[in-house]
Amino acid sequence: MKKLLGFMSLLMVSSGIIFAQEVEFEEYKLDNGMHVILHQDNNVPVVTVAVSYHVGSKNENPEKTGFAHFFEHLLFEGTKNIERGEWFKLVSSNGGSNNATTNYDRTYYYENFPSNNLELGLWMESERLMHPIINQIGVDTQKEVVQEERRLRVDNQPYGRWQEQMFKNLFSKHPYRWTVIGSLEHLASASLEDFQNFNKKFYVPNNAVLVVAGDFEKGEAKRMIQDYFGPIPKGPDVVQPTYVEDPIQGPIKVQYEDPNIQIPLIMMGYRTPGQTERDAYVLDMISTYLSDGKSSKLYKKLVDEKKMALQVFAFNGSQEDYGAYIVGGLPVGETSLEDIMKEIDEEILKLQTELISENDYQKLQNKAENNFVNSNSSIAGIAGSLANYYLLYDDTNLINTQIDIYRSITREEIRDVAAKYLKTDQRVELEYLPEQKNAN
Repeated sequence: MKKLLGFMSLLMVSSGIIFAQEVEFEEYKLDNGMHVILHQDNNVPVVTVAVSYHVGSKNENPEKTGFAHFFEHLLFEGTKNIERGEWFKLVSSNGGSNNATTNYDRTYYYENFPSNNLELGLWMESERLMHPIINQIGVDTQKEVVQEERRLRVDNQPYGRWQEQMFKNLFSKHPYRWTVIGSLEHLASASLEDFQNFNKKFYVPNNAVLVVAGDFEKGEAKRMIQDYFGPIPKGPDVVQPTYVEDPIQGPIKVQYEDPNIQIPLIMMGYRTPGQTERDAYVLDMISTYLSDGKSSKLYKKLVDEKKMALQVFAFNGSQEDYGAYIVGGLPVGETSLEDIMKEIDEEILKLQTELISENDYQKLQNKAENNFVNSNSSIAGIAGSLANYYLLYDDTNLINTQIDIYRSITREEIRDVAAKYLKTDQRVELEYLPEQKNAN
């Protein structure tokens, strides 16, 4: 089994040069509203079956957070025809792998199989949608799993609560203000009926996109898709929530003490536009310019030359409705958080008032090109991109054309977008500090 899985991985990686070409796909809808995307590539004998649901933590009741992520776990518990505890065994015993992820805007499930198991993948995902078993034993089991995940990844992880502290200050109205993993108290107090109602509301075919990518024949795949997914009844229309945030009147200064760290951290957070906006692409390039790699401006200045920081970072966390641009660093020795912030602000000010060099601009273009190619370098990666571009961007063909947006961004735009969003009076300044011990 290990040899087979290793062989599949090797095939996916070694075939990357093929997938760097234009991605051909076909899309259509079933009568029940489920969107279907097919990408046929018979070069490698693997196939990915993926279903993405347009439900994330932003769709939750503020008093019942964590449900979207909880379902990522719960819907592996079993179905009418797949016994509890058998899902992962069924996948691995047939030479496959599988997983699921949740974010603020969507929940994504997938199986990777040798191509002769396409029908198995389709049947399993149709079972998850049509015949899930949501009972008390499954809910109780997954509550323990999620509790342990939160302890491991958030509560006991160094700097594990930065996002929680930052986002609740960046957003006052939008559900992005709470974390995807949500509240354990909310999950603990939720009833079985609460979980069943969440499933009925969001896990419907008209709120999902099915992607089949890899080695298959279209006619056969379409027949199987109709057989397995066609009979599933259409659900009530899912209306995505809309929220409009007021401008940040800042800077908003926040301190948080973490018992798991010894080195303080400074973070500045700016609210930015949703991921479909052109400015979001420009902000991606700005983060690359500032902190991607040892030749980036912040790393070179603060880590390499001045030796003021152990680490610096800048990234644009774009979501469907809004983004969060985060920049910051970990100081060395006696360097203060204020000193780090001052140096970062100097580099941002240069971006806002000067054009970056032609050489730096070309480096950004090269990195954008490389990232674009890498994102579509495997069958599984293509499946994820197709689902994401359809569900969250409403433009599946971005899998081929998104790079053109990056190519068209000018140095002038980089300057102007930095000036538009990275304002010192419209940000959250988070000092993330070691916990102070009371002296007795």
